[in-house]
Amino acid sequence: MKPRTFLLALAIAVLAVPVLAADMPYAGQQARAIKSLSDDDIAALRKGEGMGMAKAAELNGYPGPKHVLQLAVKLGLTEIQQRDVQAIFDRMSAAAKPLGRELIAQEQAFDLLFANGEITADRLAAATTAIAGLQGRLRAVHLSAHLETRALLNADQIARYQLLRGYGASPAEHHHHHG
Repeated sequence: MKPRTFLLALAIAVLAVPVLAADMPYAGQQARAIKSLSDDDIAALRKGEGMGMAKAAELNGYPGPKHVLQLAVKLGLTEIQQRDVQAIFDRMSAAAKPLGRELIAQEQAFDLLFANGEITADRLAAATTAIAGLQGRLRAVHLSAHLETRALLNADQIARYQLLRGYGASPAEHHHHHG
């Protein structure tokens, strides 16, 4: 093989690997117990974790109770604040865990409809509507906890929380006027 032909073949082979990988984003996931949920997703849902569901609140200055409790000393929480944030976290967790378990069950049933070849247009519509409803309720539980938590904190604590979580100042505060 001529060196030029070899280099061309090598270049094509090297360039083809990412293309093939891009065409197989779900490779390996066919062995999952529930195809739409990873083991980490299932564990997080069972534990009542937020999984980014409250990001709209978190990134807009509405601290979450879990992280506020983790940062209690650095935020200078009073004993009353700490007790009240713990109560919010406990209520959130108590509401989120059963919703997470139900979501797992619904996703498993949905997966089985496909696996068993029993999916129909009506079943698809019913299952996706039920799953979306559960996801919405679960997200509302987490977002509500952020709202409640913010109401317990003062402006300085919220600003400190933002910095400690790595969010820094808002983009508006970064604008400098030059004369």
